[in-house]
Formats: sequence, structure tokens, C-alpha cells
Amino acid sequence: MAERVRGVVIHRPIIYGNSAYPLTTAERNPSIPSDHTHRWTVAVRSPVTTNEKSDIVGGADDLGYFIKRVTFRLHETYPQPNRNIDKSPFEVTETGWGEFDISIRILFISESGEKTLTLQHHLKLHPWVVPDLAAHPGQDPALIIPPVTQPPPEPVHSWQYDEIVFTDPLKPFLDILMAHPPTQWPKMKRRAIPPNPAHPDSLAPPAQRGAPEFTQVIERDEAERLDAAKRKLVEEAERLRAALIEKEKELARLRKEVEA
Repeated sequence: MAERVRGVVIHRPIIYGNSAYPLTTAERNPSIPSDHTHRWTVAVRSPVTTNEKSDIVGGADDLGYFIKRVTFRLHETYPQPNRNIDKSPFEVTETGWGEFDISIRILFISESGEKTLTLQHHLKLHPWVVPDLAAHPGQDPALIIPPVTQPPPEPVHSWQYDEIVFTDPLKPFLDILMAHPPTQWPKMKRRAIPPNPAHPDSLAPPAQRGAPEFTQVIERDEAERLDAAKRKLVEEAERLRAALIEKEKELARLRKEVEA
């Protein structure tokens, strides 16, 4: 039996999510139900994008060297809702009209000795819309229903970055991972951000927009935000600790007064 390499922690970055495109008249045919409004693809990919001019997000690396199968659990109204994909690209393309939660199960190769990983993704077909707070003063933003608009011609992207961490991996599996280093992220964005009304840059003309792209700058900015959040948590914990000590002193003083 293969032994584990103790003290080693190795990770592999992935993204999972979906891209959705409004169906055009030319795309409609008798095989597509008349009430379907979008064509969408849900996938598990590597973060780095191969072609900067394409609207395909990620996918520069073939993840088949450490992933054996990805199972996408679609809505029960789809034929064969459990879709098993046994080779890269690990993705499913369908058409539909509604958003729903998709369960994603990642089965690793036998050499890994790792348990199956389960992720959850909410299929997104429509762009984010910023609620009009001025028109609803004092109302909870989460309860404001934005006006219904026609779907934009641009695709809608909803992707989540994650890192699969392997602690004390089996020696054969570690050798496989080391033989397939992930592609390095580009330092800077090579294309515009996706069309998202919640982002001010999305007001740019459609020709200047593009699919999202993960870069070293995004990674650095995210790390800085996490560090800032950790500092705030530490400061808040220290503040609460000092307040608790003062309350305990006050409680001890009051007890002495009561005993006296």
C-alpha cells in the first residue's frame, strides 16, 4: 500500500460555475422547447484562460490528470439529471428558462486515495441588477425587486475560484501532481470585465466588455482584502476581550459590595 508523504500540503486551483447566453432566433429548432430562453454551460475548469479573445472562462489546463469524473446534478425536470463526465472538459451544456442549484461531485483518480468532493453552484442566467435605493428609501435592499428587463445580448458569467488542498498526499499521487504544475496566471487583465450592471466599469460599450479573467493582480488584491479582514477581526476580538475584562472587574466589585 502506498504511503502518505507526511508534512506535505499541495493544492490545485479550479474554477466552477456557468456561462449563459440568450437564445437567438437562428439557434431555435424543434429540439429546443419553446419556453427555453437561454443556452448555458456549467463546468469545472482550471482558472487560466487559453484564448483572451474568447468568452470561454478558464480551461487552459486539462484537469484529467487528477480528476477521474465530475457529476453534475441538474434539476429533476431534465432527462437524466445526473450527468457523469469522465474526461476533460468537465462540463455540461443545456438550454432552459429558469435558475436552480446544481450539485457538483468531483471524483479523484484512484492513486489519490482522496474522498469525493461536493460543491454547490446556483445556475445564473440573468445579470445582476442594482436596486434603486433612491426610489425605495429606508427599505431593505434585499427586498427590493428590480424591474424586469430584456436579456442583454452579452453572455452572463457566474464563476467561483477555489483551491483543492491535498494534505499528506499518497506518494504516487504527489508524483502525478508534481509532474503537472498548473499554468501560471497572467499578471494583468488581458480583457475587460464581464457585463455586470453592479460594477461601474460595466457601463463601458459592449465591444469593450469580455468574459471574466483570473489574474495575479486579482489574487493579490483578494489576499490583501483577506488580510485586512483578519486584522479587523483581531482588533474587534481584542476590543471585546478588553470590554469583557472590564465587565468581570465590575461584577467582582459588585459582589464584594453585596457580601459587605
